Amino acid sequence: MDHGEVQVVKCSTCFEGFFRIDKYRLRHSLFQGGMSDEMSRELFERGGAVAVLPYDPVLDRVVLIEQFRIGAIRDKNGAWLTEIVAGMIADGEMPEDVARRESIEESGCEIGELLPICTYYPSPGACSETIALYCGKVDARDVSGIHGLDHENEDIRVFTAGFEEALTWIDSGRINSAAPIMALQWLEINKAKVVAAWK
Repeated sequence: MDHGEVQVVKCSTCFEGFFRIDKYRLRHSLFQGGMSDEMSRELFERGGAVAVLPYDPVLDRVVLIEQFRIGAIRDKNGAWLTEIVAGMIADGEMPEDVARRESIEESGCEIGELLPICTYYPSPGACSETIALYCGKVDARDVSGIHGLDHENEDIRVFTAGFEEALTWIDSGRINSAAPIMALQWLEINKAKVVAAWK
């Protein structure tokens, strides 16, 4: 596949805080040939992240978390979302190591085997972020409580749900962010072989 050409005319940083926003002046190659006109685009520099669905194949339960999300502050159902474990990849870290670390920090679960699902761009029209998505084997007995790191202002409620019940929360809208939807649907498709391999 021909990936085309991008000509960056200028790049400058508009904002730098917890995240960064860069402004680009650029041209790119066109499918019909030639180059586009020069255009301006802002890019939210988010970096790489990992998300993992902790799954107990013996109990047939998934570990989910609930936490405040600024992106959902205007949601009619509130800004606390039902999600899966996730975290940012620091320089030099491997995604698998982040999945294991974040699972302990955010849910108190130690992951055994880890299966890669995919790596995807959640919002490529404006954001550089990629998410490496996994399913991890856990023992979900006695999983509950409040977790997270104080210095990151995390206040994370952890709970388990039966797999089939969690799937219904996609249809009802209780689960409404991309990573848990994708991970649960992947597990629905691949559940038989995952259970056979992990039991």
